[in-house]
Formats: sequence, C-alpha cells, structure tokens
Amino acid sequence: MERPALNHATRTHRIAIGVAFFVYGLCFASWASRIPDIKNMLGLSEGKLGIVLFSLPIGTLVSLPISGWIIGRLGSKHIVFAAALFYTLFLVGIGYWGHMYSLMANLVLFGASGNLLNIAVNTQAVTLSNHYAKPIMGAFHGMWSIAGFVGAGIGALMIDRHIVPFHHFMVIASVSTLCIIGITTYLISEDRTIQPKKEPLFAIPDKPLAVLGAIAFCAMIGEGALYDWSGIYMEQVVRADKQLVGYGLSAFLFSMAAGRFLSDWTVRRFGAKTTLVLSGMLSAAGLLLAVSYPHFGTVIFAFLMVGIGSSAIIPLVYSLAGRSGRLSPGSALAAVSTIGFCGFLVGPPLIGLIAEFTGLRAAYAVIASMGIFIIILATKIKHTTS
Repeated sequence: MERPALNHATRTHRIAIGVAFFVYGLCFASWASRIPDIKNMLGLSEGKLGIVLFSLPIGTLVSLPISGWIIGRLGSKHIVFAAALFYTLFLVGIGYWGHMYSLMANLVLFGASGNLLNIAVNTQAVTLSNHYAKPIMGAFHGMWSIAGFVGAGIGALMIDRHIVPFHHFMVIASVSTLCIIGITTYLISEDRTIQPKKEPLFAIPDKPLAVLGAIAFCAMIGEGALYDWSGIYMEQVVRADKQLVGYGLSAFLFSMAAGRFLSDWTVRRFGAKTTLVLSGMLSAAGLLLAVSYPHFGTVIFAFLMVGIGSSAIIPLVYSLAGRSGRLSPGSALAAVSTIGFCGFLVGPPLIGLIAEFTGLRAAYAVIASMGIFIIILATKIKHTTS
C-alpha cells in the first residue's frame, strides 16, 4: 500500500522522535536508580516507601483519561515539548524535597507529565509510521529500553561517586532539556490538523480497541511480574547467590531491548497477528519453564524468552491502536494505555496475593496464563499487518 509522504525528510523526523523516546526512558531510569538513596535520605521505612512509590502510578492514572483529548486539541508536537520539560523539572524536584508528603506530591506530577509524554511521543511515532511502508514502532520502544540501560548505568556511577540525587537529576534534566529543545522543530505537527471531528474528554474504546487494550493488560501483568518479582524469585525459589540475584531482571531487560529492535522485522515478515501469537507463546513458555525447572541457568534462559516474547506486544498494540478509524491516534492510544496500565497496577499485588497462599512458583504459573490469553485475543484483531 502506498503511503503519503511528509513535507520534511522522514529520516529527520524519525531521529527526533527516537531522541524523545530516549529522553523519556533516561529520566525514568534515573529516578528508579536512586530510589534506595532517596529512601535512606528521607528515613523511610519499607511501608512508607511503598506509599510514596504508589504516588507515581496515581499521577499516571489520573492523567490517562484526559491525555488523548489534550493531545487532540493541542497537537502531539506541543505536548511532547511541554510534557518533557515538566518531566525533567519534576525529576529534579524528586531530589530536592526532604519531606515525604512533598515528595509524594512531586511524584504525582512526575507520573502525570510522564504519561502525557508517553502518549504524545507514541502519537508522533504512529503518525510517522503511517508514512512508512514497513513497521517502525518497535525500534522507538527499543530506544526507550536502551535509555533504561544508560540511565541505570549513569545512576550506578553517580552512586559510586557519592553524588546526591539532586545533583544527579540536575545533570540529567539539563541534558534532556537541551535535547528536547533541539529536536522540537523536527517533530511532526500534522497530527493536530487531521482531526475530522470533536472527541469527548474521555473516549470509550470500541470493540477493536478493547481487544487491543485487553492484550496490553495481559502483557503489562506479565511485565510487572518480572520487574517487581524476578529478584525475589531468583532469591527464594532459585536460591541464587546474592550477587547473582539481579541477573534475572537483567536478562529480561536485555532480551526485551534487543527484541524490540527485531520486532519490526518480525511484524513485516509474519504480520501482526502471527507476531502477537508468537509473543504470547514465548512469554507463556518462558514463565512455565522458570516454574518447572527453577535452576539458575534454566531460569536465566527462561527470562530471556519472556523478554523476547514481551518485547513486541506493547509497540505493536500501540501501532494498531493508533490506526483506529473512529478515534484520533492520541485518543486511541490513551484508551488502550488506560486498560493496559491497569494490568501493570494489578500484576505485582496479584502475584503477592497468590504467592501468600500457594507460593511464588504457583503465582508465576498463573501469570503464564496471560500469554495464553494474548494468543486467544490476537485471533480476534482485525488488523493483519502493521
């Protein structure tokens, strides 16, 4: 299918959007890398830290319903610029506040601005992908994953040099702000002008978008299982040495980053439905392998499988949602993200609840069923290519 050309060089747009994804991932990873230091600086107990950390998803959840409407009214280009600047500002604020409640308020705003940036930059990516004859969404999400590695590495260096989070975040915010200012001119501005009709403040997804949202929900539950519980699984079930506990999460993150750069080729070669089916199979098989043979080498290989299986799902779901015929890309992405994000919130406590009664291995076995649901849901989507 022939696709219309943009007024400017698509390669320049692609670089600019890729930088925006990188900035988003870098800021988030920078904050995550200093959570233990912030806990110690404020003298927070584990319980109070849990309350503080819940502030960020509250900000995300509050802003999700209105993000699509705002982007539709102002255009994703302007929202990328504004949200990124606020995101870096609130990143610095995380390191500034010395009181628990001030930090919580800051994290709510950090989560809200991060979500706006997420939806806006994905809207940019979807708009650009409509002008390419081949899928490109996976590579953009791969940039976010690479930024996570870079941000974690810089965080480790800052910790080793005993640099306080405030000064660390100032450096990251300064570099990120310069990057955003530099790329804004090269972002796409056409997505605002193609809105044919006014949309409600919160768009209720139709059946195709609901299916995509359900796939995102299942995928986010699986990702939450690895992000929050892989270390505990390595420690309590695998009985890995303390210095090896983090290798499980590292394997998952590495394979997810690599898989996202490969996912565009997979979609182009096999199509969207087949890619989602394969992703669900790999995710389910990986978790079941980790449950069946909880030995260090086997579990590392299993988590690599889960990372590869998870890598294509969210970029592909976003790409398909952005082509909704009923809603603008921003509104469609916000609707799907709202459903998917609920899975990210539900996943970790669900594992804890199941593990409390049946053990962590059984909990991971239950989460493996999410891959089966993805396979079933993938057969119901109408799109065959991305």
